[in-house]
Amino acid sequence: MKVFNVNGSVLQCYPLTAAQRIHNYTIKFCPHQVLNIGTGFYVQNEFDVDLLKKSIKLAYQQFESMRIRFLKDDDDTVYQYIIPVDDREIPVFDFSDWNEGDAHNEMKKWTAKPFERYNSPMNYIAIIKLPDGFNGIYLKVDHMTMDSSSLIMFDEYVLKMYCALCYGTEEPKPMMSYLKALEKDLGYEAGSAAYKKDEEFWMNEITSSEPMYTDFNGVGRIIAQRKENNNPDQRCAMVVSRDSSAAIAVYHLEKEPSERLMQFCLDNQVPMASLLLMGLRTILSKFNDNEKDVSVKSCVARRGTLLEKKSGGTRIHFFPIRTKIEPEQTFLEGIRVIQGEQNKLFRHANFDPIDYTIRRAKHWENPPGSSYESLCLTYQPMTLQRNDYEMPDIKYKSIWYTNGVAGQPLYLTVMHRAEDNGLDFNFEYRKDAVTESEMEYLYYYICRALFRGIEDHDRTVGEILDMI
Repeated sequence: MKVFNVNGSVLQCYPLTAAQRIHNYTIKFCPHQVLNIGTGFYVQNEFDVDLLKKSIKLAYQQFESMRIRFLKDDDDTVYQYIIPVDDREIPVFDFSDWNEGDAHNEMKKWTAKPFERYNSPMNYIAIIKLPDGFNGIYLKVDHMTMDSSSLIMFDEYVLKMYCALCYGTEEPKPMMSYLKALEKDLGYEAGSAAYKKDEEFWMNEITSSEPMYTDFNGVGRIIAQRKENNNPDQRCAMVVSRDSSAAIAVYHLEKEPSERLMQFCLDNQVPMASLLLMGLRTILSKFNDNEKDVSVKSCVARRGTLLEKKSGGTRIHFFPIRTKIEPEQTFLEGIRVIQGEQNKLFRHANFDPIDYTIRRAKHWENPPGSSYESLCLTYQPMTLQRNDYEMPDIKYKSIWYTNGVAGQPLYLTVMHRAEDNGLDFNFEYRKDAVTESEMEYLYYYICRALFRGIEDHDRTVGEILDMI
């Protein structure tokens, strides 16, 4: 922690956490808007604009991470601090006479505009009026300050506070301190016993054996790079690109099949993330000549304690889930293997993912920008919750706006829809790596693997590979 004079005020400033350093590392080789997360949450209902503005400002006060600012010292080290009050005016945009697609395209443009990085707000919020009576809020945040869990909590806080002010319902419970969670994370990194234990675990994982790259488009990439490098035994692949142009493709799994997946998880006591990973790794195996050794980069939310859940901020760490599954093993046995690997990962997920990545590349002598994972999976179990007596029979919709760039070839986020709890598969893809039609193809086969598995979990992986 250091003290800086910022615009005449003496402020306590803190180092970045490992979760923030991931993003700070990303903008070293990507346009800064890569960290922008743009979302819209809309309900088919009229809002009292003044009360909605008041609800948003009250939420700003509760979420310390919405008041984060960054600064650089003389040696280019980035620090963060919290301003005590953010009382910016909240603009209102009336798109009710627009074509709805044009309105959303306008907000995509907003999402692609990077923030001024230092001593400046790292979020932007506006009240939006859309066609067909939908109204709500557009929110853009920098990923170094908020993640998807934080965004959902913020939107939920605003909605609950609005209902309390407008309808007299119960006010949302107070948030917890971001700074307390930050201090806990920094204490872990300062040579704690837990850190040393996690370091030992990850070094054992790195040195045990070399993983195998499996691409979501098949074996073409690794074969081409083996020829290019005259290395027939190459097991990693170059995944970075000079062209970071990206888009988002969203596929909606209907309510009934989504419920079947959730019921399978309930009946067999397995996490949805494990089921999704099983479907995904099955397809990666299928597309790569039935490869048994498959790795997927997995998102860990790191929100196990009440402080972590209620303090906002960005806490996501990314680590590989590597599984070796034999064709004779059943679908459910494969999920158990994944579940076991996830449990190990969760126990050691506080370790710095950038440090892990650098150590792994050094150990296996991999060039910068190469990887064993072709894609990343995030499962977001949180959805906005409301009570029917608060705002009954009102349609909701949420939008994830692309920022136009991506630092990795493919990032799949699976989320529950607010309106019916069905699953949305959001593919953020780099345009030079994959096309939207290829995304649709991948989504189709992921679903085939999932439903061939859950309809008979005693089917072997080999049988499912043959069926799909």
